Amino acid sequence: MGFRSSAIIRAKQILQLSPSAASQLASTVPKGCLAVYVGEIQKKRFIIPISYLNQPLFQYLLSKAEQEFGYHHPMGGLTIPCREDIFHLVISSLNQS
Repeated sequence: MGFRSSAIIRAKQILQLSPSAASQLASTVPKGCLAVYVGEIQKKRFIIPISYLNQPLFQYLLSKAEQEFGYHHPMGGLTIPCREDIFHLVISSLNQS
């Protein structure tokens, strides 16, 4: 249980936004989901279920995001530092589990 809460706390710290930015994003992201930005040069926005935050594979990506960006993400949302094709493989794997 501690593993899960630490991932959620880390994601909340990463996603802290100004109230206006948070409300704007909240209106475009379904409840129970979050937006992440993925890609090396061109960042693509993905909407993923928050349940992914519990998955070890996704937590690995979160730790890489923390190492690269700390808690400042240039896109205004959570930026995952990996190639888009790799992210698709991760999402496919998480969808199957």
